Amino acid sequence: MLTLVTGATGQVGRRFVPRLLQSAAPGDEVRVLVRDAARGERFAELGAQVVVGDLRDGQALAKATAGADAVVNVAAAFRGVPDEEAWAVNRDAAVELGRAAVASGVRRFVQVSTGLVYGAGRGRMLVESDETVPGGQLWGAYPESKWEAERALGAVEGLDDLRIARLPFVYGDGDPHLTDVMQWALHWPALQRLHMGHHLDVAQGLRRLLYAPGAHGVYNIADDTPVTTVDLYQLHGTPIPQEAYDKEAADPWHSVMSTTRIRHELGYRPLIPSVWTAREAGVL
Repeated sequence: MLTLVTGATGQVGRRFVPRLLQSAAPGDEVRVLVRDAARGERFAELGAQVVVGDLRDGQALAKATAGADAVVNVAAAFRGVPDEEAWAVNRDAAVELGRAAVASGVRRFVQVSTGLVYGAGRGRMLVESDETVPGGQLWGAYPESKWEAERALGAVEGLDDLRIARLPFVYGDGDPHLTDVMQWALHWPALQRLHMGHHLDVAQGLRRLLYAPGAHGVYNIADDTPVTTVDLYQLHGTPIPQEAYDKEAADPWHSVMSTTRIRHELGYRPLIPSVWTAREAGVL
């Protein structure tokens, strides 16, 4: 099986692709689409095929998907980019990639999305059948564009084997995300929770979605232990602001996802069940 991976140079992709190559069965191949040839050299050294081009270029998509059996669309425009870019990459380019995949005869398409698409909390764990309820402290162009991409890809004619991975707050392997989160945690109540997932388990979950013959639809990927704002401060060894205790968490279950489906159907079990395990194992 030849698998095309987009977003290979991003925080998730750069950690996922080497693991995908390492676990590939004999005869399986991996191709990456990168905008910069120099940044693709690392993947070529690991054994990947490298196609240079922009995700928003139709000719590049046709070249990248030609002869592929599967696509894993990891590409995303995240925080810190203009809203227009988020929409262009997260929704528009994803849909064009889906259409290019159909035109090239690709059989399987894995769309990497985010648990933030659920929007407002439900006062309980979020499950894949929950409808999106726009709103909440983390709502914005990123989750909204990812949500629209899920819907639009589902409507692409011929894209029959669509699998969607909704990721939690991703960290580990030196990803600066774990440090960056503290700028947002400053505004959170002490008992507000955040569901996390180590890059090792994100890669595990994506591989399961990619290879499982019976997988279909949406799957949440996350660890076993959502953390509170207090946990984040303790993890970083910094004092907890008193004002955090003065704020009430409107929904302590906000962003907490159930992983029952991926566990029961695909055999997923977090290798890093909590951020504390990651710290003890030295893989932060």
